[in-house]
Amino acid sequence: MERQPEGVVRTPGETLAEAQRLLDAGKPFHAHEVFEDAWKSGPEAERALWKGMAQLAVGLTHSARGNATGGARLLLRGAEAIASFRDPHGIDVPGLNSWARELAERVAGGEEVDAAREAPRLTPLTR
Repeated sequence: MERQPEGVVRTPGETLAEAQRLLDAGKPFHAHEVFEDAWKSGPEAERALWKGMAQLAVGLTHSARGNATGGARLLLRGAEAIASFRDPHGIDVPGLNSWARELAERVAGGEEVDAAREAPRLTPLTR
């Protein structure tokens, strides 16, 4: 699997658009790398947000690869990390929290996951 280029500095809008494109294409690990760039290059006050978004994406990655324990754990950890943010950059925090918790429950129950089909909507405008 080809990796995303690392260390790319993007605006929050560019980060969300690129991550959504990758999630929709069934490439949550690549989306995780996009979020990781934002986490490492963004302002200190937003690092927990982007780290949490990366955890959600890699949680979907693990879930789709059959690692139920790791996938569910990362989905819940990511949901917790972003929970305190209020409408950052238009991110649908409540929707992502619901998606992550519901998916974690299904994954922990043994349900198989298709990454593209389970791709979350990051913002209301990325439908």
